[in-house]
Amino acid sequence: MPMAMAFAEYGGPEVLTPLEVAEPVPGPGQVRVSVRAAGVNPLDAKLRSGAMAGAWQVEMPFVPGSELAGTVDAVGDDVHDLSVGEAVMGLGAHCYAEQALADRDRVARIPEGMDVEHAAAVPVAAETAWRALETLRVGAADTLLVHGAGGVVGAMTVRFALARGARVVGTASAAAVPRVAALGAMAVTYGEGVAERVRETVPGGVDAVLDTSGADVIGESVELAGSPERVLSVVDAEAARRYGARFSSSPGDPVDHAAAGLAQAVALHRAGALHLPIHAMFPLAEAAEAHRALAAGGLSGKIVLSVS
Repeated sequence: MPMAMAFAEYGGPEVLTPLEVAEPVPGPGQVRVSVRAAGVNPLDAKLRSGAMAGAWQVEMPFVPGSELAGTVDAVGDDVHDLSVGEAVMGLGAHCYAEQALADRDRVARIPEGMDVEHAAAVPVAAETAWRALETLRVGAADTLLVHGAGGVVGAMTVRFALARGARVVGTASAAAVPRVAALGAMAVTYGEGVAERVRETVPGGVDAVLDTSGADVIGESVELAGSPERVLSVVDAEAARRYGARFSSSPGDPVDHAAAGLAQAVALHRAGALHLPIHAMFPLAEAAEAHRALAAGGLSGKIVLSVS
């Protein structure tokens, strides 16, 4: 039986323990992936801790994880364009495991030159970035402000927006500012006075704002954009509601942006314009340590679980 990491009760990282699970069987339009790497995301920790219990009930024991990279080892009915043995990355369910299921239209072939660890860091950030830019209708005529541009989702959004021809201003910690500038954004240090620094950087103002930081920036962002219509948070629903701005989450969006986001990430990789730093790698059995590293913050990139 495949091995997974699961929690049978809400709590700290220590509740993540090994569990043998039944071999998943792909349904119509699905593929089963022999997982070689799985991304670790804040949502995983929120589900584990019970912070999402009021909005998202899970059946325990629960195997977290929503992004993976590995090899197709079975396909369901109606899947004719992927074969067993092909290397893929994408969004799936219960990915902290040796095997996981994913919808065919939520996975993409891993492009040449990308290893599985970096491939596992792509899907959530790519889907989120593409969804955000579509929601904000960002185009070549726009100046976009990205809060948290030093993070994985923020950095992906910067790259995606630049590919659309937009100008991008990115806020980040002092340590991450050089990294954000290297992406091609106009980098601004966040914290007290950030709005004034943004105005100095782009005197003409910004057309749209994306918050990936959750750092209580929505009020200032509405002022910078001139209205809440093109201000979006993907992390702070309460603040978005308070200021009349927008909030977006993947499960709540009527359009599935996974395929488009993955396609854009692959295109950028092939053009040599996709940079995905890995902060740390942990074996699957050390998922609890990966969650502790996530909680500690100060990340320079993605945390990824390696599945042998």
